[in-house]
Amino acid sequence: MLRRSVAVMMTLPAVGIDSAYAQTTPSTPAAPAAESTTRELDRVVVTARRRAELIQDVPGSVSAISGAEMEKQAIPDITALAETVPNTTLKTSRGTNTTLTAFIRGVGQQDPVAGYEQGVGIYLDDIYLARPQGALTDIYDLERIEILRGPQGTLYGRNTIGGAVKYVTRKLPNKMAFEVKGTLGDYRERDLVLKGSVPLADTVRVGGTLATFNRDGFGQNVINGKQNYNKNVAAGRISVEVTPTSDLFIRLAADRTVDDSNPRQGYRFTPTPAPENAAPLANLFDTRANLYKVNGHDQQVITRGASLLVDYNIDATLSFKSITAHRASDTYAPIDFDSTSFAVWEAPTIYRDKQDSQEFQFTYTGERLQGVAGVFFMKANAFNEFDVLYNAAGGLALYTLDDIDTKTYAAFADLSYTVSPGFSVTVGGRYTDDDRRARIFKKTYIGLAGSPTLGNPAAVGGAPNTDLGKDDLHRTDKKFTPKLGFGWKFAPEHNLYGTVSQGFKGGMFDPRMDLLATGGPTSATSLTKREGVKPEEVTSFELGIKSSTMGGRLQTNAAVFYSDYKNIQIPGSVPTFAANGSINGFAGSLTNAGKAKIAGIELEAVSHLTDQLTVSAMYSHLDAKYKEWLVANGAGLVNIADQAEFQNTPKNSANLSASYDWPLQLNGRTGTVSLMGGASYKSRVYQSEIVRPTGIAATDVTVPQNLLLAQSGYTLLDAGVVWTSTDRKLQLGLHGRNLSDKRYKVAGYAFGAFYNSITGFYGDPRTVKLTASMKF
Repeated sequence: MLRRSVAVMMTLPAVGIDSAYAQTTPSTPAAPAAESTTRELDRVVVTARRRAELIQDVPGSVSAISGAEMEKQAIPDITALAETVPNTTLKTSRGTNTTLTAFIRGVGQQDPVAGYEQGVGIYLDDIYLARPQGALTDIYDLERIEILRGPQGTLYGRNTIGGAVKYVTRKLPNKMAFEVKGTLGDYRERDLVLKGSVPLADTVRVGGTLATFNRDGFGQNVINGKQNYNKNVAAGRISVEVTPTSDLFIRLAADRTVDDSNPRQGYRFTPTPAPENAAPLANLFDTRANLYKVNGHDQQVITRGASLLVDYNIDATLSFKSITAHRASDTYAPIDFDSTSFAVWEAPTIYRDKQDSQEFQFTYTGERLQGVAGVFFMKANAFNEFDVLYNAAGGLALYTLDDIDTKTYAAFADLSYTVSPGFSVTVGGRYTDDDRRARIFKKTYIGLAGSPTLGNPAAVGGAPNTDLGKDDLHRTDKKFTPKLGFGWKFAPEHNLYGTVSQGFKGGMFDPRMDLLATGGPTSATSLTKREGVKPEEVTSFELGIKSSTMGGRLQTNAAVFYSDYKNIQIPGSVPTFAANGSINGFAGSLTNAGKAKIAGIELEAVSHLTDQLTVSAMYSHLDAKYKEWLVANGAGLVNIADQAEFQNTPKNSANLSASYDWPLQLNGRTGTVSLMGGASYKSRVYQSEIVRPTGIAATDVTVPQNLLLAQSGYTLLDAGVVWTSTDRKLQLGLHGRNLSDKRYKVAGYAFGAFYNSITGFYGDPRTVKLTASMKF
C-alpha cells in the first residue's frame, strides 16, 4: 500500500515520513509554501503527544495516514495498515466481523471476554475505547489514523503498553458541503456513503454521515446455505460544532454502528466426529457450523457513543481542553468452536459494555518550554454471559457470567524543553490508580438446550462451580510510569532522538475461573486464583533518527528498540475432568508468564524519485523471546520459556509500494491519473501463544494441535488506478487487493481436547472493486 501524503490545506516542504497529510489544527501556525522547482514531500501534522506538531519532530515512532488517502486507495478498514506499518498486527478477531485484535511490537491481547484488557490502546478522538467490540469499523468519516509504537504510558496511560491506535475524525468545513461515495465489487459488494454539512450561522455548523457496507460471503455453510464472511453494516455520525470566538471551539458528536452480518464461522482442519464423520472442506471459507443464534437472537453488534469537546485558547501560550464521553455496545455472538453441523462444542455469547470518561488537558507552548498536563477519570462496566455447550455424557451447558466494574483515575504531564538550538529534552510521567471489582458466576447444567438464562428455563444443575461477588473480587493497582527522552537536530536534515519509557496494564481476574476444579472456593489454590494476576509492566528503550534529504524529496526513518516485559498476562482455557477421567467441562487458565525480552529494528523510506514517481518502503524485524514462564508439574515449577512462541508477532515484515501520476483529461475535465501498486510480506505468525513440547522444532507445524494454526510466511500484492479531478471534487478508481489470491490464516481456535476441534479463519481472498466519489 502506498504511503504518500495528500495535501488538503497547504503544501509545505517535507519533514515527516508519513503516509498522509494531516490537517493542521487552529493552533498550528501555517507556513508559506516553499518555492521549489522540484516536487517535495508534504509536511505531516499529528497529535501523537496530545498537541499539534510535525511528525518528524516527535521523538518516537509514529505512523499516520489520512482518511482521504485511505479512500483513494479503497482501504476498507485499518487492518490493511498493518501491511505498511512496522511491527504492527491489526486484524479481525477470531469469529467476529468488527472486533479488533491489535499487537504492536509483540504486545497485545486477543480474547474479548469481559475482564481481559487489551495491550494496545484504541482511541476515537482521544476517547479511550475500553473494549475491542466494534473498534474495527469501515472508513467513512476520518481525517486520519495515527499509530504510535511503543509504550505510551505517560500521555495515553491506560493499557497502552504496546502502543496506541488513534481514529481522528474530520472537522466540519465552514461552508455548505455534500459528498457521495459508492463502491461496487466482487462478491456483490455494494457500499454507499453520504456526507453533508451546513452552516446554521457564522459560528454554528451541523454535519452528518450515513453509510452502509454490504457484501456477500467469501464462502458459505454447505449444510444450510448461509453466507460466510459476508458483511451487512450500517453506520452514522452527527456533529454540531460551535465557534463563539476565534479562541473557543465546541463540538458535540454522536455515532452509531449496527453490524447485522452473519456470524463468521471457522474452517475445521480435522475430520468431524461421529455421527457426521466428514472430511475437511475443499473451500477454506466454507463451514459446516451449526450455531447461528443466541437465545433466539441473530448475530448482531451495536456500538454507540456521544462526546463533548471544549477547546479554549486562554492566551497565545496556554490552552485548555475538556473531553467528555460516553460509549456502549451490545453484542450477540454465536461462536461455534467445532464447526460441525450439530452441537458438539459451541458458545452462544452475549457481551454488553459501557463507559463514561472525563479528561481535562492544559497545553503550554512557550518559546523554550512546551508540554501537556492533565487528569483523567473513567468508569466502565464489562458484562458477558455465555453457555459452552459440550456434547459429552448426554450433554452439558457450562454457564458463565462475568460482571466487571473498573474505575480509573490518572494524572499526567509531558514536558519538552529546548536546551539549545536543535537540542531538547522531554520529561513525562503518569500516575494511575486502577480499581477493579468483579462478579464471576459459573455453573454446569445437564443437557445441550442451554442454561436457564440462555434458552432453557427448565435446566437442572448442581452447586455453582464459582460464585463470587464484587466484595469477594476486588483489587487496586497503582503505578507511576515515567518517560525521559531527547531530540537532537545535529544537522538541518537529521533529527536524532532517544526515549526511555514505561507502560503498565492493571491486574485482572480470570473471567473463566472454576473454583470447583481447584479444590473448592477456600482451597489454597482457589484463594490464590481469587487474588487475580499481577499487572503487566514494560520498560522500553528506543533510539532513532528521522531524516529529510535530497532537497526534501527523500525521507527516511530508522529506529532500534529494546523492551523488558514482565508479568505477561496469558489467558486460556483447559479441560476439567470427572472422577472417572472423562472431560466434564473447561476452566480458565489465566496466568502471569513471567518475563520476556523484545528487541527490534524499524526502517522506513519514501521518496519522490521524479515529479511523477513516488516509492515507499518498510522493513521491520522483531526478536521476541520468553525468558521465564513457570508452570506447575508434579515436581514443582518448571520454566518452559525455551519452548514458547509469541502470538501475532512475525519476526520480519516488509513492504514496497509505488505510485506513478500523470495528467489526463476525462470528458473534458482536467485531472490526474495515479497508478498504484505494492507488495507486503510477513514471516511466520503464531495465532496464539505456543508452548512446544520438548524436541519439536520451530518449523514443525504438525504437532501439537495449536501449531496447526501457525501461518507460514506470505506475500500480498495490491494494485489500483485512480483518476482525481484537479479540483478534487470527482474521483474514480479501480482497485485490486490480494491479487495472487493468497490464502493466509489470521486467527483460530485450538481446542484439540474437545473432539479435536481445531478451526481457523482466513484473510480476504482476491477482490476487485470500482469506486466513485463526488463532492458538491
